[in-house]
Amino acid sequence: MTASIVFDPLLNLWLIGGLTGMLMAGIALALWRGLSGWALRGLAGLVILGALLGPAYQQEDREPLSDIVFLVEDDSASQRLANRAETTRDAADTLAARIEAMGATELRRVTVPDGADNTGTALMTALSEAMAEEPRGRIAGAILLSDGRLHDLDRAPTLPAPLHLLHTGRQDDWDRKLSVDNAPAFAILDEEITMTLRISDHGAAPEGVDTVPVDVSVDGEDPQRFNVPLNEDISLPLRLSHGGRNVLQFSTPEAEGELTDRNNTALVQINGVRDRLSVLLVSGEPHAGGRTWRNLLKSDSSVDLVHFTILRPPEKQDGVPVRELSLIAFPTRELFLEKIDDFDLIIFDRYKRRGILPSIYLENVRQYVEGGGAVLIAAGPDFASADSIYRTPLEEIVPARPTARVIEERYRPAITELGQRHPVTAGLEEEFGGEWGRWLRQIEVEQSSGDAVMTGADDSPLLVLDRVGDGRVALLASDHAWLWNRGYEGGGPQLELLRRLAHWMMKEPELEEEALWAEATGQQMRIIRRSLSDEVGPVTVTTPSGDEIELTLDEVSPGRFEALYDGPEIGLYRLANDTHTAVIGLGPASPVEFEETIADTETLAPLIDSTNGGVRALEDGLPRVREVREGRPAAGRGWIAITPRNAYETRSVTQTDLLPPWVVLLLVSALILGGWLREGRR
Repeated sequence: MTASIVFDPLLNLWLIGGLTGMLMAGIALALWRGLSGWALRGLAGLVILGALLGPAYQQEDREPLSDIVFLVEDDSASQRLANRAETTRDAADTLAARIEAMGATELRRVTVPDGADNTGTALMTALSEAMAEEPRGRIAGAILLSDGRLHDLDRAPTLPAPLHLLHTGRQDDWDRKLSVDNAPAFAILDEEITMTLRISDHGAAPEGVDTVPVDVSVDGEDPQRFNVPLNEDISLPLRLSHGGRNVLQFSTPEAEGELTDRNNTALVQINGVRDRLSVLLVSGEPHAGGRTWRNLLKSDSSVDLVHFTILRPPEKQDGVPVRELSLIAFPTRELFLEKIDDFDLIIFDRYKRRGILPSIYLENVRQYVEGGGAVLIAAGPDFASADSIYRTPLEEIVPARPTARVIEERYRPAITELGQRHPVTAGLEEEFGGEWGRWLRQIEVEQSSGDAVMTGADDSPLLVLDRVGDGRVALLASDHAWLWNRGYEGGGPQLELLRRLAHWMMKEPELEEEALWAEATGQQMRIIRRSLSDEVGPVTVTTPSGDEIELTLDEVSPGRFEALYDGPEIGLYRLANDTHTAVIGLGPASPVEFEETIADTETLAPLIDSTNGGVRALEDGLPRVREVREGRPAAGRGWIAITPRNAYETRSVTQTDLLPPWVVLLLVSALILGGWLREGRR
């Protein structure tokens, strides 16, 4: 029970102040005039002013409230190094018992796990959220059990009581860290890129070590070992050898006594892309489809196109000088003998034998394909004639033989069952609808090899794809693909089909019909197997620690099989299915929790000093807990302190007027009467 005098003015204070000034002026005038009743009349005025202030006697029934102390336990990955987790757990249990034994004190224990998506330790966020749930007037202190490595200092709350850090570091802690900087997400094939490698020691590292070994592997192949200087930046020049994802792993062996080897490895994933794709387009004669091919290839900024169209056959004799037949001479020798290997794709569009390209040049084209090149034949009526390009050395690599029949009728191109699974044509019907416009001409062919992914009139092969040696060949048995481009009978996916076809021939990784790869999201990977077969076997996953797991793949769409797998650890995983292999890195390339592992006391020092708190090492023993008054130092040799807040809850309030109206009326009347009588006797 507490008591006090409170005021509840009946008028504004400025008005009461004005009345007080008038009263003082009246008393001063009475003194100057020598009036005998001035004192009694002045007292009457003061009683009236006091009544206007509304004085009351207030009694409160208060119930004391306990103080609240926060104990924040860091359970992030860096706290699991050495014996930090055990030290933290033992210290937390002991501190909890001591604080709860102090009386009138409540403990709030807060555990801080790893941040999601590699965001690090959110100590201040956790403390802010815990404080938001409690009355600020009851918070008596906060104690952090951590290595001091936090990543959200900007979220620190304004603390009304001391903050202390009891860190888990030791004086003899040391760690070796490998880091790779300047690693690009994409790189041009066969162009040099430069990354920066650095291996550095932190903490109480052993002396006398100048160089350390580093193992470098690409796509999980056998690593190469190099010795690199310690604590120096090393430039690493590198060239990517293949398109798609390239996984590079840099690692240094764990040294005796270091805190962890989790930061001794760096994974770098770089997508290899072609700078420019060189395409040679040879049109046998002008026709509506020629512009379609040219527009398609010219629309892609990554394609360098060389296009020649034969406008006048050699047998035509009209007396026109040869120098006036073309702007430049057709450099057949240069293109088909000297620089043929510079092209990624050669397209023969309605080309036939006319003596312009001797057989030796076409033989060189065949060898170019077998060595890894690509040839696309867009056939017209000439393909079925005696002058067909099929009747050249290219016969050995063309996947279908013309029957000499040209089908002149309406038909709708259709994707075969195999084509539903092939990446060149898979999904075209779902993406663009199946009711495509009809074509009007097709060259009848008999398939001899390869895969027929589209058919036309009478179910005759329309688009046949084949692999020859290390290269690829495609035959499109019609010159009417341009009808789709013109929107004839609604058109069709001409642009997408020809784009996929060209990119498949140029061996773009995303269009391989037999492929195995994985896509990572955090610690989960989606394993994808694409195949022309109806079934595929299980995938064997090899973890970074060497364990093998077999996963069954489910077919999610024609030719596409998938499975989900949650990786138990960060690092390089190897995938194998039949003869196909792949590698993928799970987890962040540089986990933020292991970028710095030595305990840190500097980051939190300004915040702790502003609250009069302290920093202590658990290695030196657990400090005692005291109570100190607000504003006093809250840490000393072997002890830390909390600040009692003396918070309370008011149960009831009773007020009694000190000047009730009847008392005021009686006093004022008596004083005025007394003053009048006093003046009358004078």
